[in-house]
Amino acid sequence: MELKDLYGQVVTGVVTDLNKDEAFVQIEGYTFALDLSELESVPELGDEITGFVYENQAHKNKMTANLPSVSQGVWDYAEVTDVRSDLGVFIDVGLKDKDIVVSLDDLPLEHSEWPKKGDRVMVKLDVDHKGRLWGKLADLNLYMQLVRSANDSMKNRDEETTVIAIRDSGTFVITEDYYLGFIHVNEQSGPMHIGQHVKTRAIGSSHRRLNLSMKPRAYEEITPDAQMIIAVLEHSQDGKMPYTDKSDPDDIKEYFGISKGSFKRALGNLMKQRKIEQKDGFTYLK
Repeated sequence: MELKDLYGQVVTGVVTDLNKDEAFVQIEGYTFALDLSELESVPELGDEITGFVYENQAHKNKMTANLPSVSQGVWDYAEVTDVRSDLGVFIDVGLKDKDIVVSLDDLPLEHSEWPKKGDRVMVKLDVDHKGRLWGKLADLNLYMQLVRSANDSMKNRDEETTVIAIRDSGTFVITEDYYLGFIHVNEQSGPMHIGQHVKTRAIGSSHRRLNLSMKPRAYEEITPDAQMIIAVLEHSQDGKMPYTDKSDPDDIKEYFGISKGSFKRALGNLMKQRKIEQKDGFTYLK
């Protein structure tokens, strides 16, 4: 067996040497260094050890007893640690001295749709003919095998979701409970990218998937008048103002430039959303 055929595998080898920091494990005539800090006790020469083998960032043959979160047959979420337009995105799969690259060939053509640093994406490991480890991004077909069937009883539920695929007509997401969701372009609040965390609400279902919206419910929308009130409170020294729904209409008109009716509707909207409260003749920012 060639060295490149071992990379990315979980294999068992024999300890042939030791120093104060590492055990050297031989497999098929090749030697891999394993950090002793990963083991509960120092092994003896001739002991068998099982671990994941790879070439680290410094091109050193390594074995780890702490198996990565993903493998060639196992999909899992991994965090994006870096993005390079000439290579792809780097992900942390649990190897302390090596991040894995998801090649730009497996990413959208538009760089703006690539995952960003800190995003989580579902991947598995892939090993090429040279023994190099790559991350393989899950596609929509894989998610279709994992998802649960949605129905209209879920309408109006809030859903925390992750972007998994982007189309001209809209964006596919996966919920935390593994329902497939679709956000039509008209229901999006801006450009989207793979791995993006999105807060949505269910507005219906079709084809076993949830139809979702990023737009607020009608009563959650903040009107221009309410935005003005929030701005006043945010710029006040102590987050309060001496105006309430009991204030004199002329005082409101003079300070805010709107009628008392418009002012009260804006206050009511903000109180319903629990953004403000009124007490002792003042309105407070919560």
